[in-house]
Amino acid sequence: MGYAPIALFVYCRPEHAQSTVEALLLNKESNETDLYIFSDAPKNEKAVAGVKATRKYIHSITGFKTVNIYEREKNWGLAKSLIDGITKIVNEYGRIIIVEDDIEVSPYFLKYMNDALEMYADDEKVASIHGYVYPHTEKLPDTFFIRGADCWGWATWKRAWDVFSFDASALKNEIVKRRLQKQFNFDYTYDYLGLLQKQIDGKVSSWAICWYASTFLMGMYTLYPNIPMANQTGNDGGPGATHSNDNKEFETVVNCEPLTLNRIEICESPDGYRMFSEFHKRLNSGIKFRLKMFLKKLYNSTNLICK
Repeated sequence: MGYAPIALFVYCRPEHAQSTVEALLLNKESNETDLYIFSDAPKNEKAVAGVKATRKYIHSITGFKTVNIYEREKNWGLAKSLIDGITKIVNEYGRIIIVEDDIEVSPYFLKYMNDALEMYADDEKVASIHGYVYPHTEKLPDTFFIRGADCWGWATWKRAWDVFSFDASALKNEIVKRRLQKQFNFDYTYDYLGLLQKQIDGKVSSWAICWYASTFLMGMYTLYPNIPMANQTGNDGGPGATHSNDNKEFETVVNCEPLTLNRIEICESPDGYRMFSEFHKRLNSGIKFRLKMFLKKLYNSTNLICK
């Protein structure tokens, strides 16, 4: 089978978009890979110049098998634009690699993605392949599985994307009904359930929390590398950073060596889960957050006993 197409989502940060594309072009598979670029329109006057500069740049891109550009005439917002773009491409090809304009990838990112997409293509329990992994010092295998799905440099199949639901209310209700709050929140080290509530309340517009919840509820898993094959560069608080703040805690160094990919058992890695929990714990070490999560843990535990 040929290489999976790439869907790249850009907005108003031309320098970030250029860094992402240049990193992709260092992958030898790029010249045999179809690139689809989705450019959202400005949501306000402040974004006009950035969108214009970004669109000028993406029309200059070469080096891929094909370059296909979709310029939104109105501002769709990341969630709507991404859901539409992924659905359109994955329905045509059956598989897809997704990057946003703040993801820098390894020179072996495309090999890892395509090899893993092929290896687990027929495994219904596998939701996606992920490139980014939190900075850590744990001794983990070359690859490992975590329940759910993620959003920073990833790939999936149509069969998995078909389970995606953007109904945050229904997703949250099902997690609570099935008493899965502790596992969903990584042992209460991050308030993912609270993020679902913010989506319900209209305080955020996050496709990613719904993607995580959808696959989590289906008992599906995502494959992660021990050494990152992608880095998230958008948490710099710079102009046009609509969904991130200046936070260096997520920054890491991508793997500049090929990743040896061996088939592993499709189940959640206890060591990987613990590493994720420890990272969240370090990141959210404030007393206010820890007290809030302790009270949620206590409430859910008490409620479970009473039931």
